[in-house]
Amino acid sequence: MTVMHILEIPDAGLREVAAPVAAVDDAVRTLIDDMFETMYDARGIGLAATQVGVAQRVLVIDLQEGEDEGGEPIRDPRAYVNPEITWVSDETSKYNEGCLSIPEQYAEVERPARCRVTWLDRDGQAQEAEMDGLLATCMQHEIDHLNGVLFIDHISRLKRDMIVKKVTKARRAA
Repeated sequence: MTVMHILEIPDAGLREVAAPVAAVDDAVRTLIDDMFETMYDARGIGLAATQVGVAQRVLVIDLQEGEDEGGEPIRDPRAYVNPEITWVSDETSKYNEGCLSIPEQYAEVERPARCRVTWLDRDGQAQEAEMDGLLATCMQHEIDHLNGVLFIDHISRLKRDMIVKKVTKARRAA
């Protein structure tokens, strides 16, 4: 497995709309494995293919909720190919979101509290589930990436500009 380079704002690749995957084959499974390796290395809980410069509708999520006896996060890796939101609740929830492509910056984002999603798993089998809580938030965040949308697009222009300036300043200082 390979740790891939994660694109950061203002890279234009983050605004690219990903194309559907024609078939889940060994190349897609390798991409999924590399995306998990990259996400774990960066200490994230979700990663979309567009964030690593691949314009395909693939995302991975592992909320890593809880710890084992050794204090390590309990892993529950989930891969989604061609994920589509088919329904969202009227009820909303707010979550302080961050993003591997916008390092060390967070903002409260309001999204539907629940969503129903269809996708293909890593074996190409059709799946459907209703999601809530952090999983619903993360799924919507990652599908946004596949559509060229960032979490900062859901906040005020003032807050968005402040976050972009902080990232730019931190990059210059590094």
